[in-house]
Amino acid sequence: MTAIRIDKCPRCGAVLRERSTEQNSALHAAIADIAEQKQWAGQHLDPEAWKRLLIAAWERANKRSAEIYPALDGAGFDLVYRRSSRLSKPEMSDLLEYVKAWATTEGVVLHDQEMAA
Repeated sequence: MTAIRIDKCPRCGAVLRERSTEQNSALHAAIADIAEQKQWAGQHLDPEAWKRLLIAAWERANKRSAEIYPALDGAGFDLVYRRSSRLSKPEMSDLLEYVKAWATTEGVVLHDQEMAA
């Protein structure tokens, strides 16, 4: 598998290998299928909105919460979840399994059944 990029852990500085190109493609294919077939809160959402919702749900399922910051414009607060580009290969595998399970439960037909694990 081809690694997308190498980065350093913000806590300890260790070099991390992040998700693979194959994992990234599989995630985006699944999200595209969900966006095409599923409505949420009575409306069709674009793939980026679905990606944010799925990552947020996956983070909560793993007992991780968002960071909450005062909004830059002073109008309330903003939730900031991790970006998929910062996930390790094992985390991305777990996210892909979560997305696949959620989609199946919701009746979404995934066209890329060989999602990278």
